[in-house]
Amino acid sequence: MNRIKLMFALLASLILGACSSDDDNNAAYKETTINETPDWQIDWSNNQERPNWTAPDASLYENWTILMVKIEEALQPFVSKDDMMALFVNGELRGLAKPAVFMGGSQTGYDTFLMKAYGNETGTETVTMSLQYYNEKLHHIFTLSDDITLDTDESTGIEEDYIPPFTRGSSKYPVVKTVDVEGILSKAGIPTVAGNMVAAFAGEECRGMATLTASGVTPLVVYGRRAGESLTLKYYYASTKRLFTIDHAVSL
Repeated sequence: MNRIKLMFALLASLILGACSSDDDNNAAYKETTINETPDWQIDWSNNQERPNWTAPDASLYENWTILMVKIEEALQPFVSKDDMMALFVNGELRGLAKPAVFMGGSQTGYDTFLMKAYGNETGTETVTMSLQYYNEKLHHIFTLSDDITLDTDESTGIEEDYIPPFTRGSSKYPVVKTVDVEGILSKAGIPTVAGNMVAAFAGEECRGMATLTASGVTPLVVYGRRAGESLTLKYYYASTKRLFTIDHAVSL
């Protein structure tokens, strides 16, 4: 029996690409002193209903493949046994799974899905693939889609971890942009030190957080509700407990 490799080959375009800095950054900033280290986090909770997904009828398909998916680090604090994952090909549900249980192994928790996905493709067709992950605690369906060509006789995620960037497929934050933190801070004349925290905000809502790296190039992934939003950048200088705030620092 042939197996079809269900791989999101083109999802690399959703992962961090070349960082971009905003040319229209406002160099003016506000500086205050705060007593406690900020606890900046993105709120991934949503209000979507649990989907009524039904497992596919295996008798309708000639081929199948094994797909093992691991949930990315940002969403792991929210995983539960009631989560679900579904695979769609051209809008047709081809695979459905709950979190895998590894008996007697070292893996614990509910962050891994082991799915048998079905198909009739021979290995040359270009199809629209959609991997959807429903997180019960967050009431959030994360979706990653792409047009790919299926290959035969291979599985995905077995020999090496397959960790799709589901946070890049959020219905709550459909606009994603990566910005060069050091570039923004340097333009404002603010000193940068590795280990300090930086975050983007829309009002009081955190839209992305990062820790400055020793390389001097820190990509900050910013999540937006719509194109055209203007976000504030906050930078915490830990040694002096200073908080720098740059309004309109990031444009989506």
